[in-house]
Amino acid sequence: MTTYLLAGGGTAGHVNPLLAVADLLRDRDGDTVLVLGTREGLEARLVPARGYRLLTVDKVPFPRRPNRAALTFPMRFRRAVAQVRAHIREHAVDAVVGFGGYASAPAYVAARRERIPFVVHEANARPGLANVLGARRASAVGVAFEGTPLKRGELVGMPLRREVVELDRAAARAEAAEEFGLDAERPVLLVFGGSLGAQRLNDAFAGSWQDVLDAGWQLLHVTGERSDLADPAAPGYTLRRYVDRMDLAFALADLIVSRSGAATVSEISALGLPALYVPYSVGNGEQRLNAGSAVAAGAAVLLDDATFDADAVRSQVVPLLSDPDRITRMAEAARRVGTRTGTENLVALIDRALAEK
Repeated sequence: MTTYLLAGGGTAGHVNPLLAVADLLRDRDGDTVLVLGTREGLEARLVPARGYRLLTVDKVPFPRRPNRAALTFPMRFRRAVAQVRAHIREHAVDAVVGFGGYASAPAYVAARRERIPFVVHEANARPGLANVLGARRASAVGVAFEGTPLKRGELVGMPLRREVVELDRAAARAEAAEEFGLDAERPVLLVFGGSLGAQRLNDAFAGSWQDVLDAGWQLLHVTGERSDLADPAAPGYTLRRYVDRMDLAFALADLIVSRSGAATVSEISALGLPALYVPYSVGNGEQRLNAGSAVAAGAAVLLDDATFDADAVRSQVVPLLSDPDRITRMAEAARRVGTRTGTENLVALIDRALAEK
């Protein structure tokens, strides 16, 4: 019997891959899965809801500038490491797997001091600081994207939600069309910007949705819960604030316009869907890098956030809607670059690390 401590959280990009791996490990007879996170992160809600015990550690951000927080950082980080070491000893943890985020950095240090193996998984093409530091001493390092600059990183892909991994798009298309009030026999452009939406995408399609319909396509537009974009209630155009069955949205999509978060790119590629990515311009540029493999393979096109508006939809998106051969080639490329076995690949890496300890 093996006891695993999976560390990560803060955002869905860290929590969802963690839960995918947790589910696969839990399915194996005799193994125990515990999750380490903070009280403030998304994991505080999602992990217990999935049936896992959440062990907590203090949230200790790395200091970015010399200030009072930087002065107290060493003391607070030592305390966080001590908390994780106590969890490891109390629960006789055999291995730690980290997914980045505030919980991972102290977990890596604690595992090393307790002399148990730890494995790092990095979801983004540009790694976070916790994983950069952890990878230097890790037993193994898995990455979601080719070319991620982490020491000894091995390409395993992204652990994905089970509903995406198991999705049969053709079989689910009729159900999806009924769910969204669209015609299963006509092509569908799916536009979304994540759970909170993307104002840039919403504004662009608010001024160009009729052009999409005039090109013979239907439009499924997921605006995000905070959006107040008016619904024109036009036949062939379905506007939703939030969709809790994104698997059905993917089943209906023939082409996608979206941001390029790591999970989004991984899911779209795994399903063999062609995409136009509009990387979020705020941050450290990881969204542009996340889309790099798909773009290089011919599965996707990058569009610039700063200039993405209704005119850009008309000049760059609408012409593609009239080029079915290119869309088919992009879909074929997506199937080559994507993988649905990221969870299994990462678990195999974890097993290898344990066998070699």
